[in-house]
Amino acid sequence: MSAVLISGCAWTVSGQKFREELTRQTTANREMEEKLARFRLLLLEKEVQGKELEKRLEEATLEVVRAKAKLRSLESKAEAASALAEGEIALKALKANVVDLEKGPEILQAEELLKASNLELEKENYGGALYLAARAKVIINEGQQRSKDRQKTPMVAGEVPFAFPLLLRVVSQSNVREGPSLDSKILFSLQKGNALVGHSYMGLWVRVKAEDGRSGWVHYILVEGR
Repeated sequence: MSAVLISGCAWTVSGQKFREELTRQTTANREMEEKLARFRLLLLEKEVQGKELEKRLEEATLEVVRAKAKLRSLESKAEAASALAEGEIALKALKANVVDLEKGPEILQAEELLKASNLELEKENYGGALYLAARAKVIINEGQQRSKDRQKTPMVAGEVPFAFPLLLRVVSQSNVREGPSLDSKILFSLQKGNALVGHSYMGLWVRVKAEDGRSGWVHYILVEGR
């Protein structure tokens, strides 16, 4: 009888250790998957940022070259100086109201355009200065609009916004949920190839908006860049 009791106790201890190890492994796997999701989404974000900034830089550079090629600018110094001042005021307002974007590429790009505008103004290239200031204001306005959109949809604790909206597509039939978990209510379904825009992520989930305006959360593995 004593041997049986000892054997039973040993089995109980062994079972407890097994459960503890299983819990530890499950937690470790979950953390590893979340890291993988975060790296994959950040990579998509950087790709979008690179394409967008390259596009804007090419547009601005081309316009400045054209402006420099003109013997005399059609725009006045007063117009260029006014546009530059308006851009600087708008940038300060954006920095004050949108703390999470203060060091983002959107703010940095606007700062660089305004600096370039000021240099062209000093060179008396008023057409170039006016264009660069106008481009900066467009970028600032986009940032302000994104800030308003985020305020309309309050973020949950732990949610991380993308610096730029990500153009995504569905890789297989997917359910879009009310919250970032499998326990959340299914709002609607998407088919393979459907276009989405990603606005933020939390753990393994991405907050997306469909072409018809509906929004919700989808698992990161079900979407890719387009």
